[in-house]
Amino acid sequence: MKKLTIIFCALLIVSCSKEEVQSNDNSMKYSDEVLKKAKEIHDRVLKLDTHVDINVKNFTEDKNYNQELETQVNLPFMDAGDLDVAWLIVYTGQGELNDEGYKKAYENAISKFDAIHKLTKEFAPDRISLATSSAEAKKIHDEGKRVAMIGIENGYPVGTDVSRVKEFYDLGARYMSLSHNGHSQLCDSNTGEKDSIWLHNGVSELGKQVIDEMNKWGIMIDVSHPSKKSMKDMIELTKAPIIASHSSARALCGHSRNLDDEQLQWMKENGGVVQTVAFSSYLKTDKHNAYRKALDEEVKKLGKEEGFEIKPWSEVRKLKDEEVMDYIAKYRALSKKAQASVIEKVKPVDVGDFVDHIDYLVEKMGLDHVGISSDFDGGGGVYGWNDASETLNVTAELVKRGYTEDQIAQLWSGNLLRVLDEVEVVAKKIQSEEVE
Repeated sequence: MKKLTIIFCALLIVSCSKEEVQSNDNSMKYSDEVLKKAKEIHDRVLKLDTHVDINVKNFTEDKNYNQELETQVNLPFMDAGDLDVAWLIVYTGQGELNDEGYKKAYENAISKFDAIHKLTKEFAPDRISLATSSAEAKKIHDEGKRVAMIGIENGYPVGTDVSRVKEFYDLGARYMSLSHNGHSQLCDSNTGEKDSIWLHNGVSELGKQVIDEMNKWGIMIDVSHPSKKSMKDMIELTKAPIIASHSSARALCGHSRNLDDEQLQWMKENGGVVQTVAFSSYLKTDKHNAYRKALDEEVKKLGKEEGFEIKPWSEVRKLKDEEVMDYIAKYRALSKKAQASVIEKVKPVDVGDFVDHIDYLVEKMGLDHVGISSDFDGGGGVYGWNDASETLNVTAELVKRGYTEDQIAQLWSGNLLRVLDEVEVVAKKIQSEEVE
């Protein structure tokens, strides 16, 4: 989830309607042969998205994922696109590094854990269940239900109490990044690249303790937001493979949230996996900016009629996390109305651009180290895969490029679940050694 510091470049590429998915006039136009093969493969493989943000306002008795909400992910959309597993994210924006900040961060995190648990236990237990292992995920899928898993974006809620790592594990978290946008108490963030001001020069002493705890209990270390030096430290410190839950290739798009070739080599040597992210400004920034500029002009016209105003960055950054997500939802709704006229003039970043990054990562790291993520409801989405209902298009693009069913299965879930299994093995070994 990008929220505040990059929301200005992430206001969403709009989706085509479900009816348009297979017949629109851009690169999402597939032959009957490709579509037939893609549907067959899509039916058989487990499709897993490692990064879906949530707004607690959408987890209530009256408004929840049983309904087709103005969100990119909900159960009707997961069913329509046959997205099997969604990692729902416990995100906390970076605040002050003091007791008050840690308290607020912890309360925010718990509210999101509670929301996910309510979804799976109260609101939709017959449609979706929480999994904490690959075996549980596969079992729930075999029972005909959707699967929720939990990742933590930003270790800020840990505060200075490392016992919270085990608490979060017990609540279902199976990956965590140690920072987000802005340096945390645990490590430096990639955002330090902007001014070369660092707080820890990598991972802090407290962060090292947290890494030990994550290894001990079986929580995957996520390096999508930490700085390059932090990532290097993590790889040197960890006893288990790591993941980048939502990052793409910097060689193709020079954004600080992407990983350069040296980092990709580190990930390969570590045995980890990079979950390629369908975030338009991380895939082709110039193309994203040109389309967004044209789209904004149309949205402004529609917004005047509906009382919505596009805010400048200086105002958006002052909004609370939930208000940012509300703003995104309203922007998306207007964008859907504006898209037809805009796409005739300016082409958006699309699924083809997304799979270009998958191709590159596979070439550099090998197929075993690449996966798929969306960052839906946190700024992610590309034309052709802008909500969960359009998930088939990703499989179709992979089929079009010659990937086999086994390879597609690895990309969609096999590689990520393999890392989760290996992290669990390391955790059990550490725990058993401490007992001895």
